[in-house]
Amino acid sequence: MGGGRKRRRDGSDAPSIHPRNRYAAAPPDFAALAELYPSFRPFVSVSDRGRASVDFTDFSATRELTRVLLLHDHGVNWWIPDGQLCPTVPNRSNYIHWIEDLLSSNLIPPISSSSGKVRGFDIGTGANCIYPLLGASLLGWSFVGSDVTDVALEWAKKNVESNPHLAELIEIRNANAAPFPSESEAIVRENILEPVEDAAMQKPHVLVDVVKESESFDFCMCNPPFFESIEEAGLNPKTSCGGTAEEMVCHGGELAFVTRIIEDSVSLKNSFRWFTSMVGRKANLKLLMTKAREAGASVVKTTEFVQGQTARWGLAWSFIAPINKVFRSSSPAKNHHSFMLQGLRRGHGAFQVLKSTEAFFLASKLSCKLDTSSFSVSVTLSDEQTEAAILHGDDYAGSLEDSSAKLGSVVKGISFRITVFEQIPGTLLIKGSLLNKALSGALYYNEICS
Repeated sequence: MGGGRKRRRDGSDAPSIHPRNRYAAAPPDFAALAELYPSFRPFVSVSDRGRASVDFTDFSATRELTRVLLLHDHGVNWWIPDGQLCPTVPNRSNYIHWIEDLLSSNLIPPISSSSGKVRGFDIGTGANCIYPLLGASLLGWSFVGSDVTDVALEWAKKNVESNPHLAELIEIRNANAAPFPSESEAIVRENILEPVEDAAMQKPHVLVDVVKESESFDFCMCNPPFFESIEEAGLNPKTSCGGTAEEMVCHGGELAFVTRIIEDSVSLKNSFRWFTSMVGRKANLKLLMTKAREAGASVVKTTEFVQGQTARWGLAWSFIAPINKVFRSSSPAKNHHSFMLQGLRRGHGAFQVLKSTEAFFLASKLSCKLDTSSFSVSVTLSDEQTEAAILHGDDYAGSLEDSSAKLGSVVKGISFRITVFEQIPGTLLIKGSLLNKALSGALYYNEICS
């Protein structure tokens, strides 16, 4: 086979399996697994050339493959009844490792109440409970997994209880236990009493009222119902992963469901470090990125997952302000700082970096002005933002309210300019200059090149 990574038609690298994925070096060996696990043997076919394969249009084959992979490679006992959504282990592992990347990055600080142990929330964990089982077995993370159907809750609990070494790390929670408004309640709108919408039309609980008031999490994750109808869900003839209507379908499809997560995240912005979800359509990904920014997210990140022939994307957002770095000059008169960016790939020139810088400051709710003629961005901080920026990065708690309370006296109205110069292709000079002469003794820069 040809060496190197696969490339798209536009010349960019095609997404590959996550490098820390257990199956990155080699896919599962069906023949070897069939020898070790007799129950898997009937589902493995061997061609004349000796190549072993599995019929992924057969739900029983897909389920048995998932069972033996979880047992053989992760030490996890697992089963689901007929018809429930059957996950593929390599693909689900990609999502876990991406969240691991987000948590290990220094883009945003840990939540203030973090105990140092990673805790996640799986929205719609399903009967398979795959994300909590993988996160706990691979990385020792603890989880709350929520769901709404009796079958999903029953089998998720069975899968946890079948693994005593993981049971203390995973809690299964009934999202239906959260209080819904009763049908007799009324809503006052413009001095007119109106009955609430029927229970069948009420939006399901996702995070609000399911997450307890005193709880905090490092992240939430979700494999949302991608489709608007069960007919649409069954259009892929190449796979048979099962799935009930509750798992696969919701009114408005994935766009509506992930929008609800975004809406709930606004109320729980201080309870999670990262909010994440998988997305099935790239057009929806772009819309959801916009919705997250409009909701006030300070950081929005995306990735593309390798899912065989099926494209999936990851969306992550946070309301925690990015970590500030403080650079203090040795000379009180110095009011500028510069550094080099080297080894940039094609397509990451001065203009692209400048636009990314502008987008970063706009997402951080700062006032900025782009000047393409001078390749510069001028940025002004409000008094409240200035107070937060004065703090050292190590003391930064991610809350402007908390930051302000820590300050005895501050300098008002910081403004500065970022200028980008292209030295040679692939090498840029970034220069930052304070526009406030009174602040020439200290320079404050956000970490924009994460």
